[in-house]
This record gives sequence, C-alpha cells and structure tokens, in this order.
Amino acid sequence: MDNRRIFETVNMIANENLDLRTTTMGISLLDCIDGDSDRACQKIYDKITTKAQNLVKVAEDIETEFGIPIANKRITVTPISLIAAASGDEDYVKYALTLEKAAEAVGVDLIGGFSALVHKGYQNGDRTLIKSIPEALHQTSRVCASVNVGSTRSGINMDAVKEMGEVVIQNEALDPLLNGRLVIFCNAVEDNPFMAGGFHGVGESDVALNVGVSGPGVVKTALEKVRGKSMDVVAETIKQTAFKVTRMGQLVGQEASERLGVDFGIVDLSLAPTPAQGDSVANILEEIGLESVGTHGTTAALAMLNDAVKKGGIMACSHVGGLSGAFIPESEDAGMIEAAEKGILTFDKLEAMTAVCSVGLDMIAVPGDTPATTISGMIADEAAIGMINNKTTAVRVIPVPGKTVGEDIEFGGLFGRAPIMAVHEASSAAMVNRGGRIPAPVHSFKN
Repeated sequence: MDNRRIFETVNMIANENLDLRTTTMGISLLDCIDGDSDRACQKIYDKITTKAQNLVKVAEDIETEFGIPIANKRITVTPISLIAAASGDEDYVKYALTLEKAAEAVGVDLIGGFSALVHKGYQNGDRTLIKSIPEALHQTSRVCASVNVGSTRSGINMDAVKEMGEVVIQNEALDPLLNGRLVIFCNAVEDNPFMAGGFHGVGESDVALNVGVSGPGVVKTALEKVRGKSMDVVAETIKQTAFKVTRMGQLVGQEASERLGVDFGIVDLSLAPTPAQGDSVANILEEIGLESVGTHGTTAALAMLNDAVKKGGIMACSHVGGLSGAFIPESEDAGMIEAAEKGILTFDKLEAMTAVCSVGLDMIAVPGDTPATTISGMIADEAAIGMINNKTTAVRVIPVPGKTVGEDIEFGGLFGRAPIMAVHEASSAAMVNRGGRIPAPVHSFKN
C-alpha cells in the first residue's frame, strides 16, 4: 500500500467515523448436546470461555497496533433450540443464563444464538425456546434472540408469525427495550456478525472469526467530491469506497483469526449507522440528491447504494458474507430520526425501502397499544418481501407503553432514540389467526 492510501485510511478513521463495527467469534455448540441440561450448560460455558478467552485481548491488541477502532467484540453460537432439545426441560432460561455468564467471563458485549429456525415447522426445542424468550431476555443483558419464520425455499410459517407477534407484546410488558435484542427473520444467514440477529449456523466450522465493517461517513464524504456527476459516477464512487473499507476488514479479520488459531469466516460490509452525527445512511441518500430521506426516489437511491456496496466488497474480498449492504434502523440513524419526526419518512416508506436494503424494519418504535396481530402482520409483510425477493429481511419493532404518535423514546447508547411511528388501525387479526403456511414462491424450485 502506498503512502497516499495509508494517509487516506488514517483520515477515514480520524475524521469520517470509519471503524470495524464488530469482531464476532462463531462457536459451534453441537458437541455440547446432553440429555442432562446441567451437564449441557457446563459444556457450553466451558467451550465458550475456552475458545473465546483471548478474543477481546486480541481485538484490543490489533486496535493498538493497527490504529483501527474495533467498536464491539461479540460471540455467536449454534441456535440453542437445537442444543437444548435433548434435555426435555420445560423452559430454556437456564441456557440463556449460561450464555450470559460466559459472555461476561470473556468480556464481550453481546452474545447471539438464543435462536430457533422454524421456517417450515417446529420441533419441540423450538416451541420451548420461543416460549422462553421473554423471561430469558428479561434475566440477561447480553443475550440476543432471533427466530427465522420464513424462507424462499420453504415459504412462511404463519403459526410462528402469529406467535412472534405475541412474544413482542410479552416483552413489552416486561421491558420494551427487550425487543431491541430480538429479531424475527426471513432467510436468516448463518454467518451474520451483527446483533441482535447473529447466530452460528450448523453449516459453519467449529469456530470461526467473522468481522463486520461499517462506514457511512466515509461513503458520504466520498460522494461530496462528485456532486453534480451522473449516477454512473456515484455508483462507481461508492463501489471504490466499499472496496477500501472491505480491505481493511479483511486485514483485521485474517490477522485476528490467525492470532486466535481459528478459521477466518467472512467480512460483512454493512453500512450500519449510529446516532452520531456523520454516521448516517440517510445522509448518504440525501447526498445523492434527495432533499430528505423518505421522499420519492428514496428506494431507487437505496437500491443503487446497496448494490454498489456489495460490488465493491466482492471485488475486495473473496469471503464477503453476512448481510453486506445498507442498514436502515430508524432509531440508530440521526438522518432517519429527523425525517421521521418531520413526517417525511413513514412506516410504509420504510417497508418499501426494505425490499432493496440489507435487512428490514429495524428498531422501529410504535404505539404501546399496538395489537399483537398487527405486529404479526408487519412480520408477515417483511417475510413476504424476503421470500419473494430471495433476500434476508427482518423485523425488530418496539411497542412503547404509554407512548403514541408524535412522542419519542430515548433508548440510549447505540440504540439512540426514536419517534413513535404511526401504524395502520385496520386489523390484520383474521388473516394472522388463520395460521398454516404461506407456500414457497414458484421461483424457489431450482433443483
């Protein structure tokens, strides 16, 4: 790398909010399965604390040596519904407490994998895990949960969609912020390093190191230099910037995995915003030419951004994975918050944007009296977008007790704050209560 590129990267870190958003160690727990849940939990604790004992230290050493900030150090594990099913326990809170204890012992900020995969149906462990989610999240602070309710290949499990709407409301009754650690997916991926939806898939190696890179500020600054140029130039600029950012992620990921003695998994190049000024995906879209995110043209601009980011990442690294693209969490993006407060960015527009971005309806605050069946309707809509478009979609929605449209809630930290968004008052209950399964689309049959 020549001096010009070195100084360019240094400037990105110092002035444009470039960081490595997370180093996430994925750990398989398949060899921890035991009919005795006490023995299983001890095996889980021992394996996590052994494999990840140096994760935080290695990440901090690399931060110091390379001068690259690593914002979060995290762990994902095999979906607990698969591990705990052999025990016959009536709830899996014990497993969540074990994950919490292990995460605290090794010093990571979050651990993902209190998860179930029910896109085509339930096994007994899935039912128990889903029933355990509210209490498991209530008794922990680092454990993240996720449930995959649909896929392009299998269709949408509407029984699970209904149940997850009810779980969201149960979480609200305990503490609305619990829903910040719960993601409901369609087409969930096995190597996602970002929370709260991360888990370590059964097709992954025993232990792998995945990294998540972000950098909305870097892309915004690059686009400022090509104002007035054609969209071809805009796309090329985004692609070249994503290439540079991904190379940084690959460097750190390979170095960390070598020092830890584990497999290097993937680089997830996702433009994941934070509430900090200059770290906004909305501001990128506005730099492209929108007066405000949410106005007409937003979906087209976001589609181009998402595609260019992925093209740049694929050029830079052979192992790009996860959810790579652009995230649009309402509460974690200062530009999104401002547009929502002005009424320009609406719930329906956000839903349209999820058809072309990395994930879905993320960190959306809604009135506290929103019915569970309406939440389920939102989940069904997002799952349908994912299923038909063969992409990952997700819902992380937060009903806030006592709050209504026009008010907001302060979450704090990375979660930021969110205006309460209006939802449709017409009921979805009759559809949601039908249950059953929405069949897979015709284009899913590709054998």
